[in-house]
Amino acid sequence: MKTLKNLLFGILLFIATVIALAYAFNYQHLFNAIALTYLKGKTSATIDDGVDFPSRNIEKGVAQPWQKDSLYNKTSLPKNIVDNLKSTNSASFLVIKDGKLVHEEYFGEYKPTTQTNSFSMAKAITVLLMGLAIEDHKIQSENQKFADFYPNFNEVEHGNELTLRDLAAMEAGYYWDEDYRNPFLQNPRIYYGKNMAEALLKSPQFEAKPGSRFEYQSGATQLLGFAIRKAVNIPLSAYASQKLWKPLGMESDAYWNVDEDNKMEKTFCCINAIPRDYAKLGQLMLQKGNWNGKQLIDSTYIQKMITPTQHSGGIYGLGIWVNNDAPYKYYHFWGFTSQLIIVIPEKNMVVVRTGKFNNEAKDDKGRSVQAAFLAENAVKTFAN
Repeated sequence: MKTLKNLLFGILLFIATVIALAYAFNYQHLFNAIALTYLKGKTSATIDDGVDFPSRNIEKGVAQPWQKDSLYNKTSLPKNIVDNLKSTNSASFLVIKDGKLVHEEYFGEYKPTTQTNSFSMAKAITVLLMGLAIEDHKIQSENQKFADFYPNFNEVEHGNELTLRDLAAMEAGYYWDEDYRNPFLQNPRIYYGKNMAEALLKSPQFEAKPGSRFEYQSGATQLLGFAIRKAVNIPLSAYASQKLWKPLGMESDAYWNVDEDNKMEKTFCCINAIPRDYAKLGQLMLQKGNWNGKQLIDSTYIQKMITPTQHSGGIYGLGIWVNNDAPYKYYHFWGFTSQLIIVIPEKNMVVVRTGKFNNEAKDDKGRSVQAAFLAENAVKTFAN
């Protein structure tokens, strides 16, 4: 009996020590990670996680459903696309051609009404919101200093040089290690944590001069989100509703996950929407910001988003990945586990793919191999 008591005491002491160390070293987010991911048998975040976190609605207005093409779902997908979509655990695959829905397919438990996590596709949406805030004269320009919104950045090395464009272009020079899978690094800390402001704004650190190099960082887009939120002075979910969801006639409300303490939107990820509405964001980009004859966002700003920066080596604009090496040039929104909105201007096409592709490959420039495959083969199937 005494041995059993000692064993139980040892286990409790170990647990208490782990908890104390987690709080001492600011790893409290691990408790959420364990409860929401690891105890469910998962190794990282998934597209279904959104319901587990606090959120704000992005309200739609009057729905404007996609017009279906006369050939809607009449073209059989070739075997290579079918095999690819199944082997990569796809949830949806949609193709828009000439502004009409020509193909729509869902897999497993996923349906047209299922909302899934955008992951980093939200980065491009956040950059769109910056452009809209500039047009609303809430932000001076993309070259405005971040320290105008958070003056404490003036007090650290390079902090006073950081611009909103640096954040959108992934040229922040911020101290950040981009990794979703290591639970001790910054991405899981802001994904599972309760206070993103404390993680990002309280004690900023830079490892390079802003605007001097390209390095993809989720923290950069979250900083951008903080600045836009302060500029527009309303929740970003409400601003997205006003400026995007309602004007675009989205078919469903979406919801944007927020942190628990401040109810700040996770602008580096975590908009949960249906695939048809993701496709409308791609169509808006394709139409250079015009929707039903109304210019929702300046076309020159859209062009800035899709123009690759010099420091990125030609693969990234402002929140958007670019592939001008492909047989048909395309650009795309890209999120963790291969959430994709692909825009192929030459063929007037938008392709959407959502799902759980955990082992997604990158090409030698760091771009999505899956995006390249789907862009090329969607054109072969639906545009030739």
